[in-house]
Amino acid sequence: MKVAFVSLGCAKNLVNTEQMMALVRDAGHLVTGEAEGADVAVLNTCGFIEPAKNEAIDHILALAALKEAGKLGKILVAGCLVQRYQDQITAELPEVDGILGTGSYTDILTALEALSAGEAPRLLGDIHHTQEDGARMVSTPPYTAYLKIAEGCDNHCAYCIIPSLRGRYRSRSMESLLAEAKGLADSGVRELVVVAQDITRYGTDRYHKRMLGALLTELCKLDFHWIRLHYLYPDELDDDLIDVLAREPKILRYIDIPLQHCNDAILKAMNRRSTKAEILALLDKLRRRLPGLVLRTSIICGLPGEGEAEFEELCEFLRQVKIERAGIFQFSPEEGTPAAVMPNQVDAEIAARRVERLAELQSRIMDAYNEGCLGETMEVLCEGFDPQAGCYAGRTFADSADIDGRVYFTAAGLVPTGSFVPVRITGVSDGDLTGEIES
Repeated sequence: MKVAFVSLGCAKNLVNTEQMMALVRDAGHLVTGEAEGADVAVLNTCGFIEPAKNEAIDHILALAALKEAGKLGKILVAGCLVQRYQDQITAELPEVDGILGTGSYTDILTALEALSAGEAPRLLGDIHHTQEDGARMVSTPPYTAYLKIAEGCDNHCAYCIIPSLRGRYRSRSMESLLAEAKGLADSGVRELVVVAQDITRYGTDRYHKRMLGALLTELCKLDFHWIRLHYLYPDELDDDLIDVLAREPKILRYIDIPLQHCNDAILKAMNRRSTKAEILALLDKLRRRLPGLVLRTSIICGLPGEGEAEFEELCEFLRQVKIERAGIFQFSPEEGTPAAVMPNQVDAEIAARRVERLAELQSRIMDAYNEGCLGETMEVLCEGFDPQAGCYAGRTFADSADIDGRVYFTAAGLVPTGSFVPVRITGVSDGDLTGEIES
């Protein structure tokens, strides 16, 4: 069979797609990224918030149009949207031929066999017990790859549906992770991105203690040049881990800490475990222990109970701490979450205006950071020649792929894709940096 895969949403979802692709490939089928002409299109969806749900439905409808035109055989929809809306998808989208929940990624071959036999597979396995080890067909550029160290989440933030879609927190074994990481390093991966819904909790379920520092220490012995971390929760980020971050030069001075807010009442309503004072103390400690640190966070505007005073406090917080990278999101009242039924819901238009204000404030903070890079020579991971820009493009330690900015730079000769080169920063352009290779 010719099986096309499309992956939506986060990097963790992409890893699940890569696992399915490997199973399909190893069973002798042809794996492709083009739905047109495929026997089956597998769409791995996100169902986290409203925009993600809309994107997934748009993709389903686009695949349905191909199927209607006779250019696609069957449609198999997998992932978080399926897990969340399994009955609605079956009832309201008759074009979908089968569904695969987040507990059944490794049942992909069973689903394909059922589709081939003219059946309508509906595989919804146990989301608390999944197979996370095994081969992957890595789909990122050859120089960078993700390492998902755990599945699920135990944080139960009031606005978040993920624990209901992905199950309890489950750390993978140290042995399986190091074996997978060695395979990635041996294949030429230079940038390893360590991901999970919460990497700071790694080991607490399997080994009954925090083991992220020990895992990172072992990963640093492998032949990676950069090791990047997503996402570290503030209340789990202890001194032992900070010691490892400070000691290991391969671990980038780039930390993604989802803070979400700073007002104590809003944090409590969110079911977050940190206070504003604790957050400020942690950020101060990180800045002192890790010189040159670039912080990334996510902020939610418009949670129920957020009035003008709480919002102004949030604005002042961002001005004070000057987090270099921040994603600003409007609160989405997701059914099934405590926050969706809280009193004092914020008017959507007011919340949208607050997002705009914060985004403008954050853009000035980012511009100030970029201007501070002018004249510096920075190590850049070259991602190839960009014909539109007419020069090479790449990323510094401060820029995660598909999330942050880029560096556009000129060079006298050929610059191999995936190489690390010194670039002198000479300009700033729409949030990106420009420069030239330093000879």
